[in-house]
Amino acid sequence: MRSPPLVPGFDTDVYLVLDDFGQLGRAYRETDEDHANKEGVIRDLREGYYNNPVRVVCFNTHDGTSRDATFEIVREIKNRSERKGEDLSPGLRDFVEYEMSRHAEWQLQLI
Repeated sequence: MRSPPLVPGFDTDVYLVLDDFGQLGRAYRETDEDHANKEGVIRDLREGYYNNPVRVVCFNTHDGTSRDATFEIVREIKNRSERKGEDLSPGLRDFVEYEMSRHAEWQLQLI
């Protein structure tokens, strides 16, 4: 049995980034409501807002769902940077490369 939506009529995906602060641990970063969408997270990642991103999670309180959106986000960042011929910051490049290789390994396991 599903519980009723927490905020009736608020049917939107909310994206949060898990950031690694080294010895201080990991935390989901606070973000302005206007930046908690897919485009806002992509923009914030590209602008270096996050220290060491580890995961991107998408929540939809209306549907009562959550999912790992990391690959979706890094694939979009990679595609945009390649289309525009833009370089990624070293940290973001490492995050994108790691997630792309992790996804490729996961795909091989399915075969």
